[in-house]
Amino acid sequence: MLELDRVISGYGSSRALHEVSLTVPRGSLVTVLGANGAGKSTLLRVASGLLPIWGGDIKMDGRWMTRKSTREIVRAGVVHCPEGRQIFSQLTVYENLQMGGYLRDDRKAAKRSMDQVFSYFPRLKERVKQRAGTLSGGEQQMLAIGRSLMASPRLLMLDEPSLGIAPKLVQEILGILGFIQEEGTAVLLVEQNARLALQHADYAYVLDLGRVVMEGAGSTLAKDSRIEERYFGARDTAM
Repeated sequence: MLELDRVISGYGSSRALHEVSLTVPRGSLVTVLGANGAGKSTLLRVASGLLPIWGGDIKMDGRWMTRKSTREIVRAGVVHCPEGRQIFSQLTVYENLQMGGYLRDDRKAAKRSMDQVFSYFPRLKERVKQRAGTLSGGEQQMLAIGRSLMASPRLLMLDEPSLGIAPKLVQEILGILGFIQEEGTAVLLVEQNARLALQHADYAYVLDLGRVVMEGAGSTLAKDSRIEERYFGARDTAM
């Protein structure tokens, strides 16, 4: 579905991605692991059109997306749920969800998407009139994901959804990704908790200083001693 072929990008005169190639097959969950500064968030920003590409190519369903605008990329079905949630804190839960579907013209289809979001996250339905800034961290992350789903993505890109959230809610949120996949949405997941990410991933890539240094099936990398030594810390064990 999504193909990155030798993608180069960065900030100013500094390269952050060095010929990164990555594929997200239809209906799969692919995770990207790496230490802080490895280029994980940069990769998602390039794929969603938020950061210019310096070299290489991006395709979605075999169509060139390399020079497309963010708006065009969203219309093609690629939706980015950023790190830190970035909800509209002064708006209600309902208004935040409406913002997620602002490019959609079919109101009935948007209503079905909202009902689907509420089926994934019943707590959001209970708090539909509540200001988003008063939600707990876990509920705000649910809202950020729900807002992304309102765009009816065929590929959902999630950046660090477990950041700052209680372990129990992290398990709940990542578990819901399986249901999202069953509905036909592929997931590209950047996640700090390597152990948990690999439990859910069909395939995984490891970035180091902007380069892919390892890749393979999630179940295979979960057993790799190099991954365990580098990424399975005390935090992951506690999860």
